[in-house]
Amino acid sequence: MISTEKAIELEDKFGAHNYHPLPVVLAKGEGVFVWDPEGNKYYDFLSAYSAVNQGHCHPKITEALTNQASTLCLTSRAFYNNVLGEYEQYITEYFGFDKVLPMNTGAEGVETAIKICRKWAYEKKGIPEQEAKIIVLENNFHGRTTTVISFSNDPDARKNFGPYTPGFIKIPYNDIDALQEALKDPNVAGVLAEPIQGEAGVVVPDDDYIPKMAELCRAKNVLFMADEIQTGIARTGSLLAVCGNCSCKGNCERQQSYTKPDILILGKALSGGAYPVSAVLADEHIMEVIKPGQHGSTYGGNPLACKVAISALKVVRDEKLAQNARTLGELFRSEMEKLVEKFDLFVKVRGKGLLNAVVINDTSESETAWKFCVALKDNGLLAKPTHGNIIRFAPPLVMTENQLMECVEIIKMTVLEY
Repeated sequence: MISTEKAIELEDKFGAHNYHPLPVVLAKGEGVFVWDPEGNKYYDFLSAYSAVNQGHCHPKITEALTNQASTLCLTSRAFYNNVLGEYEQYITEYFGFDKVLPMNTGAEGVETAIKICRKWAYEKKGIPEQEAKIIVLENNFHGRTTTVISFSNDPDARKNFGPYTPGFIKIPYNDIDALQEALKDPNVAGVLAEPIQGEAGVVVPDDDYIPKMAELCRAKNVLFMADEIQTGIARTGSLLAVCGNCSCKGNCERQQSYTKPDILILGKALSGGAYPVSAVLADEHIMEVIKPGQHGSTYGGNPLACKVAISALKVVRDEKLAQNARTLGELFRSEMEKLVEKFDLFVKVRGKGLLNAVVINDTSESETAWKFCVALKDNGLLAKPTHGNIIRFAPPLVMTENQLMECVEIIKMTVLEY
């Protein structure tokens, strides 16, 4: 096995410099832990941006992957395969939708939802062709494609990648009045929203924001599209973040707080981090606008992806990961609040379930959060800053209370040393 130094040297020399990783090389993972080539052990508090909710190398997911990989991996959609229908039935029943359109990556899922929404607008709502508009929220993160960065306000994501794709109205997040005003435009086809803005720094809206958004969309015959790529699959303490404070179908009885989107976009933990799998779910009256030849993917719905996704979703349900995320999330935030009260380094903690963040007492242009994450790494915990002075804490959902408290002690110790 190559050393940490050599691995970093090779990436720097032969790879595009489109990321700025923390100076650690990961060579092995199991559950909530990862190891570097020298055998140093770390708690993973990023979970591959919430793709590894089920923990690293979950044995049930790995078994499904290896069994199917030795049988049949890819057919393309030129033919039927014997796993796709089973997966489609499983995931639609799991989340309560009529239909699913399988894709691979999160960004592909978002692009797919946008295309479905626009086509529905022209063929069902009667918006004049080429005039459909989609409302998006400021500080959103929905991927890196040309269309998606067209409605980003992150200069690093946008600058020098134009010309940009038109057809989007950008309004402030967590502002119902702004949404009501934007919905007055008769050519609005849909609203695309993250129930919690993860990349923006785990920004949690008011409790009634998402339900009111869905209600306003219904009143205006506008599709509410929920991007749950990062917040879904039990991360926020419920199966979906739009479920409110319950863990909804698959974890407990669905309660009245559930806000069903018209289009649901999933990815990341849909495969437990074992393989790229994403999905777009909607009911028949929406999904039926897509006809043969109008959208697809060679890899979308391949047998390997389908088996992995079924296994990953079963793990979430069987191991009650949503409930665990809810319980441990409350504990983690209460412990971080103690640090906010006692020390000047942390000024705020926010989050839901095991998707949390602390705001560092410095400007977004400072290196304080980065240096603190390096110090955390040296003490055995891996986290990463976002937007300069915010640190996201999002461990795998298989974490135990004892492990969480060990991590809290690591964070406390690092604060004291800093």
